[in-house]
Amino acid sequence: MEDKKVQILIIDLGSQYTQIIRRSLRYLGFKSVILSPEKSLEWIKNNNPKGIILSGGSASVYDVDAPKIPKEVLDFNTPILGICFGMQWIAYMNDVNTIHAVKEGKSYGPVEINFDQNNKSVLFENLKEHINAWSSHGDSVSSTPSQFKITATSKNNSVIEAMECVDKKLWGVQFHPEVEQTEDENIILNNFAEKICGCVKDYSRKDLIREIGDYTEKELGNGIAIIGVSGGVDSTTLAAILAPKLKEKLKAFFIDTGGMRKNEVEKVKDIAIRAGIDLQIIDKYKEKFIKEVGTTIDAEEKRARFREVYGEVFQDVAKNFNATHMIQGTLATDLIESGSAGGSALIKTHHNVDLDLGLKEISPLNDLFKFEVRDLAKEFGLEELVAKRQPFPGPGLYLRIIGIPVNEELLEIVREADYEVTEILKKNGVYNKIAQTIVALLGVKTVGVKGDGRVYGYTLVVRTVETTDFMTVKGFYLTPAICEEISSALVKHPKIVRVMFDWTTKPPATTEFE
Repeated sequence: MEDKKVQILIIDLGSQYTQIIRRSLRYLGFKSVILSPEKSLEWIKNNNPKGIILSGGSASVYDVDAPKIPKEVLDFNTPILGICFGMQWIAYMNDVNTIHAVKEGKSYGPVEINFDQNNKSVLFENLKEHINAWSSHGDSVSSTPSQFKITATSKNNSVIEAMECVDKKLWGVQFHPEVEQTEDENIILNNFAEKICGCVKDYSRKDLIREIGDYTEKELGNGIAIIGVSGGVDSTTLAAILAPKLKEKLKAFFIDTGGMRKNEVEKVKDIAIRAGIDLQIIDKYKEKFIKEVGTTIDAEEKRARFREVYGEVFQDVAKNFNATHMIQGTLATDLIESGSAGGSALIKTHHNVDLDLGLKEISPLNDLFKFEVRDLAKEFGLEELVAKRQPFPGPGLYLRIIGIPVNEELLEIVREADYEVTEILKKNGVYNKIAQTIVALLGVKTVGVKGDGRVYGYTLVVRTVETTDFMTVKGFYLTPAICEEISSALVKHPKIVRVMFDWTTKPPATTEFE
């Protein structure tokens, strides 16, 4: 969905956060495109971008198999911002002796950045003297090449966090300004795009909706498409965008997998009616989902088994509708975690990514993030029904029964627990402040006491997090009073003896347990 007016090129060097750079620029109103190093040089020659951003990456610049950025990108007199690996590459290209080896320079987690007030960079204008940022790198720049100056440090000025050479139009930051944990409110990327590159804001929500519709219509041609609508933000919003555009060429359906939240089917029907979506409910595969997924306790195998049945349903629906294409509400987050975006590593398999069902796939949302889709939902009057609903994974409650085979009884325990926790959070006025709530059952039994007698039962874990893009999250800490209310409600079930709370950040933990 790009055009020739793209202002900023992002060269993907294998970072999990590359797509977030593009998301941040889009949020700021600047068009950008992500390309591999191999495709970058020709694109620069043909498109003359106003700026180039080099992403982070897991390799070391001196490795034989490190991403090969063409050295010629330095010859176009175009402003370049290197992030993490990108900064190391800039330093290495100017002086091979500037890089610390992994064991010496490893940094992972939050870091306080100190900006040089005597050499204040345009890149950091309108920022405070210190900010908290996110660091995730092995190597680091130990000294700046000649003509470069240090513009930010950490750890009592002992670690170089940013450098620049204005004459060469080169800037570098060792931390990640694109992620939510860096508390700069996107000022750094905005300064680079607007003040250094001279970009103009040229992107809006209505542009995006139009592009999604036009792109899908072009890809579909004279075909007929099916779309699975889960009732969640992504698939429902996409169906609402496409239904008036594609009309009879789009067939929407909902799969009741048996792993849905309480009263979910009724809610989905209501949402579809209000969104103008003609929706078919398919519920004849519930037992097969439970049977197939319940044969393993391994997280990836569970996802794979769910994916197999999910694909079978899609094929049956496609045959009934004579469909030629399938439309997916796949987000950038799904592609990144599945290892399908650029050179990013596999984190976990997603049920709706890279399906091979003999149908042509169209994924119009595949470079968007959750908060962006929520914004689009508002354009269709779906804010209350969809945009404010918390996300729910495709495999549903199957991913919230950990370490024990899934069966109908355990699904019902988790379903009721999820409902009770949600109601308590809403009653206490915190539900809409939480990005996602996960209630999971741990399969290891522990000893408890109920009615003066010994019981041997399960543990429920409640996880509440806050985030913007779900690429990184932090815990949303509940008050002791709310925690006590939740615990008291959940242990009333005869097979539950403990309740735990998990507020681990991502990374290292993913949002869901599986």
